[in-house]
Formats: sequence, structure tokens, C-alpha cells
Amino acid sequence: MSDKTEQNEGRESFLTVLVAAGVNLAIAAAKLVAGLLSGSSAMLSEAAHSAADTVTEVLLLVSVRRSEQPADRRHPFGYGKAGFFWALMAAGATLVVGAGFSITHGVQTILYGEELADLAVSYIVLAISFVLEMVSFIRAVKQVRREAERWSVSTGRYVANTADTAVKAVVFEDSAALLGIVIAAIGLLGYQLSGSPLWDGLASVLIGLLLLGIALHLIKANASLLIGQAAPQSLQREVMNELKASPEVSGVVELLTMMLGPNDVLVAAKIDFVDECTGDRLEQASEEIEHRLVERYPDISHVFLDPTPGRPARERTAGPRAGA
Repeated sequence: MSDKTEQNEGRESFLTVLVAAGVNLAIAAAKLVAGLLSGSSAMLSEAAHSAADTVTEVLLLVSVRRSEQPADRRHPFGYGKAGFFWALMAAGATLVVGAGFSITHGVQTILYGEELADLAVSYIVLAISFVLEMVSFIRAVKQVRREAERWSVSTGRYVANTADTAVKAVVFEDSAALLGIVIAAIGLLGYQLSGSPLWDGLASVLIGLLLLGIALHLIKANASLLIGQAAPQSLQREVMNELKASPEVSGVVELLTMMLGPNDVLVAAKIDFVDECTGDRLEQASEEIEHRLVERYPDISHVFLDPTPGRPARERTAGPRAGA
């Protein structure tokens, strides 16, 4: 992957997370004041939600910076997986701080009730928070759309499969924040219309469950990347086709890929070269294949080709295995 491309993508991700962190810090303070003034569980849960998002995004900023460190003797493949680790920690913060507090506080409100004060401030804070969260969300979506166009996939598919965990987390958390604000507003309105704190408590629990779902999804995604997740199937197919298109290649015995970082892919393949391809020609063919792959797919940073005799006919019928 070219240094310029990597730096541009890293800068975009850093700015996206930085905007989200600044927005959530301001919103968390405003929601906390409104929650303390009104006594609303839903507002306090939203304050915890925004506080958790702020902690999450600080950790995501660390993840972006850590993953950009250049390779060294001790880490010859770079520090890309450090980004996955810190993103995993960020998802854990959402689980503990946001979901844990919201569900616990909501259950206590349902069981023991509460008395709410004037809710006008809470509605104003929720309205302003919605606008600010939308600003952060729109920036994240714009970046996602640009990257989706680059990969020629839909926006939804890109978000589901991207290894850029920082941007993915911002998109999910901003979406949850917007939905959480709506839930909190409905909880406050339900209390005003019915006089029952049940509505406010249920809103708090729903916000917690929403955060729980987001956190578990992000934890699963980052754990998979840390373990050694393969590159997207679309990229694997294109690499396989590129390898087979070389006139010196008789067949691809095995193709293995792994995500080394958000935009960093390792490719290793066992290649059955044609019988005439030996010595200097074999080295030249391998070098040309590597050059074409890196040139065509900037995210590929390492290519390892292992000349391997073709499998017996009975094994070839199953076809080469692609993926990790």
C-alpha cells in the first residue's frame, strides 16, 4: 500500500473519530446536567451513553495512531493489529460504562419509581444533541461512501465488512446515539402523559440494550480481526483471478490472506508454475506477479509466492482453496 494513500486514509479516519469525540464530550456534559436537574433515568442513561462514546472515541484515536506506526525489527508486519486491539477495548468500554449503567439504572427506576422535575431543559438538550450527533454521523457516512465507491460495493456491505474499525465504530455508535435520543424523548413524553415512571425506566433499559447490541457486535468484529481474519471474499476472488491470468501460472494450489491492519492485507499463495518456468524466469515471474498485485490493489502490502507442484488429479477436482 502506498504511503500517501495510507496516510490520507489514516488522516480521514482520525478526523472522523476526533469530530465524534468532541461532539460526544459536549453532549455528555449537557445530558448530565439535564438528567440531574430533571431526575430522569433516561437522561442519565443518555449521559452515560455519550460518556461511554467519548471514552470509546478516545481509545479509537489511540487505535488509529498506534496502527500507523511503521514496521520495525520486532514487528516486521507493522502495528496494524494494535488498531484492532484498542478498538476492542473501546467496544468493552461501551459495554461496561454505557450498557451496564443504563440497564441497571433503568431497572431500579422500574422497581422503585422516581419523581421527575421540569423536563423542558431535557427536551432542549435532546434536540441540540440530535443535531450535533447528526453532524458527526454525516461525516462518518461520507467517508464510508467514498471508501465503498473505491471498493465498488454498497455502503451497507462496506460497513459490515470493513477492517477500518475506527470508522465502523463511529458509524454504529452515532446511529445508536440518534436512536437513543429518540428513545429518551419517548420515555420523557410517556412519563408526562401517564405520570408513570415506568416509561422513563423502560427507555433507560432500551438504551442500555441498544448499547449492549452495538458493543457485542464490535467486540466480535475486532476479535475476529485480531485472531487473523482473511481479506474480503471479493478481494480474494480478484487476487485469485489475477494469479491465474499470468501465463507462467499453471494453477493456484492454495491462496491465504490476512488483514494486518485497517487497510493492510497480506497475501500468501502456493503457485503451480508451468514446467518451463524455472530458475531466473521463475524469479522474474514471481516478481512481476507481486508488482501487479501491489499496483492494482494498494491495500496489499506483503505478497509471498511459494512455487508448489500441482496436486494429483483426484485432489484437483475439488479446486484450489481460497481464504484463510
